[in-house]
Amino acid sequence: MMTALYGGLIIGLAAALLMLFNGRIMGVSGIAGTFINMLFTPKARTAQSGEFSWRGFFLFGMILGGILLSKFTNTFVDAAMVTSNPAVIIAAGLLVGVGTRMGWGCTSGHGICGIARFSGRSVIATMVFIAAGMVAVAVANALLNVSGVGQ
Repeated sequence: MMTALYGGLIIGLAAALLMLFNGRIMGVSGIAGTFINMLFTPKARTAQSGEFSWRGFFLFGMILGGILLSKFTNTFVDAAMVTSNPAVIIAAGLLVGVGTRMGWGCTSGHGICGIARFSGRSVIATMVFIAAGMVAVAVANALLNVSGVGQ
C-alpha cells in the first residue's frame, strides 16, 4: 500500500516539475508520440532540438526507472502475466497506442495532469479509462479463466 502512495507522490511531483520548469503536461503518449515523430523527421528534430532532447531523456528515465525497480525490489514478482505470446503483446501495445490517440491522451495526461487542471474532458476520459479497464478484467476473468488478473 505504501509503495503505491510513494509512487503516486513521485509521479505527481514529476508532473508538477515538468509543468513548472518546462510548461508541458506530462502525458506519456503525447511525449512518446512527438518524440517518435521527431525521430523519423530530421528536419523537425533539428528545428526543435530542445523539445527532442527533453522528450528523449524523459522516456529514457521511464525505461531506466522500470529496469532499476525490477532489479532492486520485488515489485514485479507478484505481477500476473496474462500471456508471453509476442504477437499478442505487440497487438496489445498497438491497440493501446490507437486508444490513446482516439482519446486525445493517456491516463497520465488526463488522469493526473488533466484532472489537476480541472479539465472536464479529462474527468470524462479518466472515467472511461477506468470503466474500460474494469470491463477488460471482467472479460479476461470470464473468458480466458486468467487467475490473478484484477485481484
